[in-house]
Amino acid sequence: MSLTPTLSPGASRAAPASAARDAASVHSRRITSIDALRGLVMVIMMLDHVRETLYLHLQVSDPMALPGTSPEVFFSRLAAHFCAPVFVFLTGLGAWLYANPPTGTPRPVRGFLLKRGLLLIALELTLVNFAWSGTYQVLYLQVMWAIGFSMIVLALLSGLPRALLAALGLVIVCGHNALAGIVVAPDSAWYAPWTLMLHRGWLVAEGALRVRLTYPALPWVGVILLGYAFAPLFSARFDAPARRRVLVATGLACLAALLLLRGFNLYGENLPWVPGSSGVQTAMSWLNFTKYPPSLDFLLLTLGVGLLVLAALERVDNAATRALSIFGGAPMFYYLLHLYVLLLGYKLLFAVFGPNQGTRFGVDADAFWIVWVVWLGMVPLLYIPVSAFARFKRRSTQAWVRYF
Repeated sequence: MSLTPTLSPGASRAAPASAARDAASVHSRRITSIDALRGLVMVIMMLDHVRETLYLHLQVSDPMALPGTSPEVFFSRLAAHFCAPVFVFLTGLGAWLYANPPTGTPRPVRGFLLKRGLLLIALELTLVNFAWSGTYQVLYLQVMWAIGFSMIVLALLSGLPRALLAALGLVIVCGHNALAGIVVAPDSAWYAPWTLMLHRGWLVAEGALRVRLTYPALPWVGVILLGYAFAPLFSARFDAPARRRVLVATGLACLAALLLLRGFNLYGENLPWVPGSSGVQTAMSWLNFTKYPPSLDFLLLTLGVGLLVLAALERVDNAATRALSIFGGAPMFYYLLHLYVLLLGYKLLFAVFGPNQGTRFGVDADAFWIVWVVWLGMVPLLYIPVSAFARFKRRSTQAWVRYF
C-alpha cells in the first residue's frame, strides 16, 4: 500500500487556487509597504509646500542657501528632499509590478506608462500651475513634468533587458554631475533641450506667457530606470527576509558611498562643504546638496535612506502605516487636493489679515513653528477625503481611476 497521499479532483483544483491566494496575500503586504513609504514622503513633502505658502516672502530663493538660512528652515527643507527621489524610484518599481502581477499573465506596460506620463505633463501645465499661484502668467515645469517625461522614456525603453536598463540608470545617475559645468548660451539651438535635460532656466523669458523649467528631467530618468530594474526583488521569487537583506545592504552601500564622496569632496556634488562656526552650521554645509538637477550625493542620501525605510516598513503593520498607505495609494488625488487646500487657505488668510508682509500674507521670521503646526493639522484634514477616494478607487472599474 502506497504511503503517498492522493488528492481528490476537487482538491487538485483547490491547491492552485490556494497557492494563488497565498501569492496575492504576500504581494499585498509588499504593496502596502511600498504605498506606506510613498505616503510617508508625500506627507513630508506637504511640510515644504506649507512653508512655500506661508513663508515665501522671507525665502524667495533657495531655502537651503548658506549662509543666511535658519536651521529650522534648512532641516524642514532637507526632510522634503526625500519625496521626489523616493517617489520617482517607486514609480519605476510600481510600473514593473503593474506589468508583472503576482498571478496571471504579464500585462503590457508601455501604453499605460505613455498615457500616464502625458497625463502628468498635462496636469502640470493646467491644474498644478494654477494651484501654485492662482494665475497662468508663468508656466512652471516642475516635478510632475519630470515624472511624466521619465515615464514616457521608461515606456519607450521598457522592452530592453533589465540589466541594460540598470546600467543606463546608473550611468545617468552617477555621470550627469560631470556635465554640470557645461553652459549653453540662450541663443544656441541646444539651449532648450539642454535646459530641459540638465539645467534650470527660462524656456520663454518674455511675452504674455512665460515658461520656466525648475526640474531638469535627465537625472529623474535615471532614477525611474533604477526603480524598474530593482523591482523584481519584490516578485514572489524573493522571500521577505532575502528582500530585506538586499534593501538594507543597498541602502547602506549608498550611504557609505556618500560618506566617501562627500566627506572628501571628491565627486557627486558641485558645491563643496566647508567647516562652519558651529557643529550645526558644519552639518548644514555638509548636507547642502543640489536638487535642481539632483546631484549624485543628493540621490545617494535620499534613495539610501529610502531603501532602509522600505525594508523597515515591511515588518511594521499598525495604524500609522495603514494611514500612510492610504495617502500613498491615491497619490495624484492627494497631490492635487493638498495644493488647492493650500491655495484656498492662503486666499482666506490674505482676505482676513491682508498683505502683512509687503504685498503678500506670511508668518513672521521668528514664528516658523506656525508652519509645522499648519502642516500637522492638514494631515488628518486631508486623510478623510483621500481615504474616501481610495475606497472608491478600489471599488471602481473605471479606467481613469487607475491614474489617480
